[in-house]
Amino acid sequence: MLNSKEKKSNLEMFIKLITGHFNNKEQFEEMQKSGKIYPYAEHVNTVCNDKIKNLPVDFQGKFLVEESYYETNGKKHASPHIFLFTEEKEGILLSSYEIPAGADKNTFTYDSMLPVEYSELKKSEKFTPALYLENDGVWEGGSTSQFTPVMKFKLWERFSETGLEVAESMEVNGKRTFGYDVPILYKRA
Repeated sequence: MLNSKEKKSNLEMFIKLITGHFNNKEQFEEMQKSGKIYPYAEHVNTVCNDKIKNLPVDFQGKFLVEESYYETNGKKHASPHIFLFTEEKEGILLSSYEIPAGADKNTFTYDSMLPVEYSELKKSEKFTPALYLENDGVWEGGSTSQFTPVMKFKLWERFSETGLEVAESMEVNGKRTFGYDVPILYKRA
């Protein structure tokens, strides 16, 4: 059983790996050279506990704004999220939260985030929390969420000192409508 100091250090190490500005510039350029259609992608990950009012006194989790940007064939798409990371006995658990009421889901960023009451944050009903396990400094995990009876979302990620490896796919009636055969490889920008 880990003591609370070790638990905190595991969460802190995990958060340190995933916060910052990342992109897949190297991978994108390789795909372009080989003639493959693949997105140029960026992640800007920022802990946002400072913008959440009245967190419980003993609150150990870390809320994070993930600003994701994807550009394919000159079209750019933003996909922001709020995640909560907590230390569990098995590993680090990622839970998804709704963008705060009144915020624009298309332009939401850490910088645009207004202070929000902890009690007003709503956990995503559709997203199945993802569990990450550590092995030699590399964290790996994911989940499968059934968004609707016909829509399934799959997430698998690996985080290390060298970067973030992210595979996401959306299926409708068993047919992939979003996602790529090769995970997106993000490096710190």
